[in-house]
Amino acid sequence: MKELVIPQLFVSIWLLVNGFVSCQRPAVVNLGAIFTFDSVIGKAAKPAMEAAVSDINNDIRILNGTKLNLLMVDVNCSVFLGSVGAFQLVEEEVVAIIGPQSSGIAHMISTIANGLQVPLISYAATDPTLSALQFPFFIRTTQSDSYQMAAMADLVDFFRWREVIAIVVDDEYGRNGIGALGEELNKKRAKISYKLFLSNQLDESEVMDKLNKSKLLGPRVYVVHVNPDPRLRIFTVARKLQMMTDNYTWLATDWLSATLDSFPPTKKASLGFLQGVVGLRQHTPESSQKRAFMSRWKGMQRKGSASSELNTYGLQAYDTVWIVAYAIERFLDEHKTITFSFNSKLVDMKTSGLQIEKLKVFTGGNDLLDIILQTNFTGLSGQVQFNQDQNVFSGGYDVINIDQVSIRTVGYWSNVSGLSLSPQDARKGEQNSYSRVDQRLQNITWPGGKTERPRGWIIAPDERPLRIGVPNRASFVEFVTEVHGSHRIEGYCIDVFLKARELIPYDVPYMFEPFGDGQSNPRYDDLVHMVAADVFDAAVGDIAILTNRTKMVDFSQPYASTGLVIVAPIRNSKSSAWVFLQPFTVEMWCAIAASFVMIAVVIWILEHRVNDEFRGPPKKQLVTMLM
Repeated sequence: MKELVIPQLFVSIWLLVNGFVSCQRPAVVNLGAIFTFDSVIGKAAKPAMEAAVSDINNDIRILNGTKLNLLMVDVNCSVFLGSVGAFQLVEEEVVAIIGPQSSGIAHMISTIANGLQVPLISYAATDPTLSALQFPFFIRTTQSDSYQMAAMADLVDFFRWREVIAIVVDDEYGRNGIGALGEELNKKRAKISYKLFLSNQLDESEVMDKLNKSKLLGPRVYVVHVNPDPRLRIFTVARKLQMMTDNYTWLATDWLSATLDSFPPTKKASLGFLQGVVGLRQHTPESSQKRAFMSRWKGMQRKGSASSELNTYGLQAYDTVWIVAYAIERFLDEHKTITFSFNSKLVDMKTSGLQIEKLKVFTGGNDLLDIILQTNFTGLSGQVQFNQDQNVFSGGYDVINIDQVSIRTVGYWSNVSGLSLSPQDARKGEQNSYSRVDQRLQNITWPGGKTERPRGWIIAPDERPLRIGVPNRASFVEFVTEVHGSHRIEGYCIDVFLKARELIPYDVPYMFEPFGDGQSNPRYDDLVHMVAADVFDAAVGDIAILTNRTKMVDFSQPYASTGLVIVAPIRNSKSSAWVFLQPFTVEMWCAIAASFVMIAVVIWILEHRVNDEFRGPPKKQLVTMLM
């Protein structure tokens, strides 16, 4: 009997101990980070994340004794190394991966994160096609380029430019970002006329070749959307080609502000060649928490733990670590422990020799993902909340202008109010339809030091002439017609057009194209439709301004009135002092005089007995009666 009791006692103790251990909070939780260490973003993100982990581990109010262990992998801007690094981190049983900064690497790693159910949280991948529908475990703590390109399109529309040239890095970040810009410009009736694709290496000879060719084009507004470049090679080459003058306009996405913010003050003093460039910077509201961290950053630089200045991505990287820490704390409160399990499908692949069967799936990945998406706290970058697309709510953008050696904030943009002089909280409402008249910016200094709005285009040497459609009428040819047999267009409308053209301070090549056969009057609605469809660039003629037509095209101010009139013959007659008698006949005048006398008699009869004014000598009574 004793022999049976002792084994049962050991089994009970073993189950009790194992149950206690399995419910015990882990001493260490591994957190992965994938990014490029030696980059503009990486140099700010690495010390920021290390500082966040240190703050979390030293804060007794969070994680309740569990330590956060940050495992970082340098991918050197390589999609292949990024994939290898992701597998290395998964082998270490990380509960989440922070990064990457590259949108191209994010596309690849997101697939791995989906398969192994590990949340992937990026503070720098802005590609708008990284959607929650395709990558449910991908979360973004930076703003998507869909917002940034809406801000850029509002800038283009604010200055009334209709065509731009896009300088783009040829990868997912560049192509998808500039695709979003094209969609936003279409809403403003503007467009990207030309796209200059550059390799990731930004070779100076390649940049010079592309910019040289662009000088032969008409548009002079350039939108630059490339990766952060501390050498600023595009603008350096543009200066060599004399393209930083008042004939050119340069707009840059937030890669430029991230680059400039990472420069030390001594290097910022040599940015005179960037004068007039206008860019965007992700808006982070001022706070005591942010100011304290920036002061702390100065100390980190003196100690050598931070090698660059702090930029927006550094703030977002710091906040991202705290987001994961808060989520892990709540996850452990609910589940007590963190477990991983083998995937049966991966185990079946063990004969491949790649040891894929050793990869484990995070069993609590979905729960941790849901907790992260419920985040709501105020960090260094502002209020942190996620929308239904698993992107952080847009905090808007600062509009910056480089003037000599200073970087000025000339306005703000939000998806609620558009361009304004003060920052607007984009989280207070949904996107509204705002008009151009509501937009405001401070005065901007453009390339060359001018403050007047640049025209934004020139007539290129090989530019095709404007196609001007003119109605080839069969009647009322005085307005506009084609002279038979000469292919020459003339008429009153043509004379007005030519006089207006003389007032333009530059030459505009054009060619008239008759619309109609000259045997019958053409349909003017069809002519207007052809202008809207870009068959003609403009139309000149006696075209009435109608409501339905104004919805398709813009009209000039009317120069001829065609309202309803009455046409009557002119009779020559001699004027005299008795001309006032002409409206009525003699009989009519006699009737008027008789009625006048009759009324006077009636008044005298009624007033004679009671009114002293109607008494006295007959002459007086007669005068009173007739007056």
